Amino acid sequence: MAIVLTPEIALTPAAAARVAVIAAKQGKPAILRLSVEGGGCSGFQYKFGMAEAVEADDTVAETDGVRLAVDSISLDLVRGAQVDFVDNLGGAHFAVTNPNAASGCGCGTSFSV
Repeated sequence: MAIVLTPEIALTPAAAARVAVIAAKQGKPAILRLSVEGGGCSGFQYKFGMAEAVEADDTVAETDGVRLAVDSISLDLVRGAQVDFVDNLGGAHFAVTNPNAASGCGCGTSFSV
């Protein structure tokens, strides 16, 4: 596990707060896992889930005691990205600002490089 001091990926305070609420309700550790899968309307799609533990090949960013874990394969596609939690009239969701994405779709959940 690599604890990153100069984050290769970042978790905003808003996202950390939301993960903490979800973890407390589910009785799980405050660990959000971000992975990238093939598919979606632009080629790749983000997948979020609560994790029980950090894996050996994960890169981890920590904000306010909440961890964001990204596996080594997904990290290549999201390096330098920021994970935020957005709650507005369009709905509430985790959003990724990814500097590696050449294009994305209207829903914001898929991208291409």
